[in-house]
Amino acid sequence: MPVRGLVPRSLALRVAYDTLEGVRCVSVYERGLARLVAHEVDHLAGTLYRGRMRPGVYPISVMEYRGSGVAWSYEA
Repeated sequence: MPVRGLVPRSLALRVAYDTLEGVRCVSVYERGLARLVAHEVDHLAGTLYRGRMRPGVYPISVMEYRGSGVAWSYEA
């Protein structure tokens, strides 16, 4: 059964990386895109979203989430 979990993430994110040519770059992401990039960086690091959830917060089924009547929010 698919589940969702509430994970606190920053609304702004700076990512430093090297290009294939060895040039150091920094990109800045905000709001939804910052959350998405942080999620993908977690994949690269082998971190699961459940490891980012606050103590006492548990995943809920997608069906239960859809029926909650609560819209997604990007508040910190």
